[in-house]
Amino acid sequence: MKQRLLLSLLSIIALFSSAFAQVPAEGYKFSVRKQLPATSVKNQERTNTCWSFSAISMLESELIRTGKGEFDLSEMFIVYHNYIAKADRFVRMHGKSEFAGGGENNDVTDVMQKWGIAPESAFSGLKPGEAGHNHLEMDKILRGYVDEIVKNGNQLLSPVWLSGFESILQSYLGKLPEDFKFDGKKYTPETFSSNLGLNTNDYVMITSYTHHPFYSSFILELPDNWSWGKAYNVPLDELTSIVDNAINTGYTVAWASDVSDKGFNFKQGIALVPDMDEKKASVQDWEKVFLAPGKEKLITQELRQRDFDNYATTDDHGMHITGIAGDQQGNKYYCVKNSWGIENPYKGFIYVSQPYFKLRTTVIFLNKKAIPEGIKIKLGIL
Repeated sequence: MKQRLLLSLLSIIALFSSAFAQVPAEGYKFSVRKQLPATSVKNQERTNTCWSFSAISMLESELIRTGKGEFDLSEMFIVYHNYIAKADRFVRMHGKSEFAGGGENNDVTDVMQKWGIAPESAFSGLKPGEAGHNHLEMDKILRGYVDEIVKNGNQLLSPVWLSGFESILQSYLGKLPEDFKFDGKKYTPETFSSNLGLNTNDYVMITSYTHHPFYSSFILELPDNWSWGKAYNVPLDELTSIVDNAINTGYTVAWASDVSDKGFNFKQGIALVPDMDEKKASVQDWEKVFLAPGKEKLITQELRQRDFDNYATTDDHGMHITGIAGDQQGNKYYCVKNSWGIENPYKGFIYVSQPYFKLRTTVIFLNKKAIPEGIKIKLGIL
């Protein structure tokens, strides 16, 4: 195990040295202040499963942090179970709950508590010959199926409707393993999860909005929060201090954000909130933004709330914050691992400015041990 862990850490260090050695665009020069180990960048391809990829990536970093070594956990094992739970709730709610491919990070630990987890080698969710994930057809068929079940009217539900639903899942993702071998030992998903040593109760969601009291928890009103997961609510400055404290004490953070903003540029490897009137900005104005560091907007609690209330900030994408960096002007950025493959200057990573984080974050998901003690006391987290 020690030799495996050492080799894993050496490969991770080499990955980060290569990824963050490049310059994405003329004029930007980043220096990494703190970088934590993470597993290799994955590609969710044509799916809405970023929530699973980001939380799984964070948990894989947790396994490295706790000395377990480098693991490649199955995102699709979680997606499979999540879809069954969604279908059950959708039907019980008479079709009045969210049913799509999306989700929130807490869905990952919820599945692990009930069903365990499997390594990628035991359940990839890919059929023989498939090079990447594509759920476009599957998502439509599953939605059509549950819609028809709900339209059943006053007739009794068939006792096998959920079995029929799962048969569709199996056709696209494969049959879940009852047991499997990993590193020469036989496991079930439950025993494998137990062997990892992760306490799923340690992971919490944190947000920052004024339509609920600070230092309370509430069901965050996001369409993808189909399971009605609760998030703790803190002021904006404390939200950033939680992330900073986490990274500086060795904990990475799963991050849900809006990426439809023009300031999010995966191709260039940068996310910014330029200090300009975006509605009046030309294509040329936006091109200049990514040529060199410039002034960004001052993000206040009020501005953040306004954009959330008016749908300017939506819950578009989940990623994984693994470090802190700065540019040549001293501006602060977060090093973020994405799940769109490695086709950008940082091999799948992106530098996200602190103003962008403040404005577009919907929720973060992390180990509660990474929260500063004073904030934990205010939140009543033990």
